[in-house]
Amino acid sequence: MSSAHATSTYVPKSRVAKWFESRLPIVGLVHSSFVAFPVPRNLNYFYTFGAILIAFLGIQIITGVWLAMHYDPNASNAFESVEHIMRDVNYGWLLRYAHANGASMFFVAVYVHIFRNLYYGSYKAPREVLYLLGVIIYLLMMATAFLGYTLPWGQMSFWGATVITNILAAIPIVGDTIQSLLWGGYSVGNPTINRFFSLHFLLPWMIAGVVVLHVWALHVTGQNNPAGIPIKSSKDAVPFTPYATIKDVFAVVVFMILFAWFIFYQPNYLGHADNYVPANPSVTPAHIVPEWYFLPFYAILRAVPDKLGGVILMFGAVLILAFAPWLDTSRVRSCNYRPVYRVFFWVFTANAIILGWLGAKPPEGGYVIASQICTFYYFAHFLIVMPLVGLFETPDRLPGSILETVTGPGKQVGASGMPAGAAAEPARRA
Repeated sequence: MSSAHATSTYVPKSRVAKWFESRLPIVGLVHSSFVAFPVPRNLNYFYTFGAILIAFLGIQIITGVWLAMHYDPNASNAFESVEHIMRDVNYGWLLRYAHANGASMFFVAVYVHIFRNLYYGSYKAPREVLYLLGVIIYLLMMATAFLGYTLPWGQMSFWGATVITNILAAIPIVGDTIQSLLWGGYSVGNPTINRFFSLHFLLPWMIAGVVVLHVWALHVTGQNNPAGIPIKSSKDAVPFTPYATIKDVFAVVVFMILFAWFIFYQPNYLGHADNYVPANPSVTPAHIVPEWYFLPFYAILRAVPDKLGGVILMFGAVLILAFAPWLDTSRVRSCNYRPVYRVFFWVFTANAIILGWLGAKPPEGGYVIASQICTFYYFAHFLIVMPLVGLFETPDRLPGSILETVTGPGKQVGASGMPAGAAAEPARRA
């Protein structure tokens, strides 16, 4: 049985359905992709974050479209238009808080998704293109989030836009041109906010398009699993619906509870107080910081005294992710069976969290030295640890099949999908 393809068992019942299916078989496509599609039976809840991300992409697009109906992309009116949305538009406060906190929840989910991918080796062959599409989505998300953060035109929005557009000028040859195109003038001003608003509205639709390709690539290669081994027989897999669907829906609901808690109880916790002060080009905030999800890369940017070097490392920290499939030399995917690399993975995770903490600190004294050490290890993990550990590590014994990871070695699965004899156990006890 192929892990990548499922033959649809969808049969149209009515004459209208048969007529439509013969001309545009979209219902059969959905059935084969999201109903009959076989998924490994050992998936855990870390594999539900893809569904959570799709749900939040929908939330961000819907709330963003409604906010755009009332927003004025003008340097003189942008701040007041956001206040108008909050105070005068029916449920405008809910839309604005859902959109702002939705961005943070989006990044929480995407970071779990990325680290799960790295832990279970989902980037390795034959899923390289699937993984690269994910990196592209992440880059588009970062661009969209940065542009959106500037739109309220508060102090942190304005100065965040100023700092980031200024560092782009350090790029050789094309830097000044990129900066001029973004500014639309000689400094951050009215043309800038118009450009940022247009791009912020456009990019989510590009993300949605790449997500379609991402899901398509997933259905071509099949889904990875915690054991990192392929589906070998029908007993290794279950249909996507209802097994994975129910798990995804449950995870989305639980995540939405966390999302609702932020909206209704701590709506400004993940933001910055200075953004409730109108933008003032003549008053620089004491400490300019980006949103929390950019802090690790901000720490890397500031770790290097040279402006161009900082820009190269900041962009390199994201782009190096794309090379993981070729830098990892191990033949084993999952860290569950890689005892040495597993330790390095958790060190890398802790290092990324520390970088985020350092990004929120002032660039002085020991904070700079710590940022330099953490930046070195960040790149060393990909350029040194991944290639060398894969060559010298002795992995643990892999299970013979996905079924074995669920039932244990030597056990069989009955027709019900339960381990043989499990259904009879309650009867024996009775």
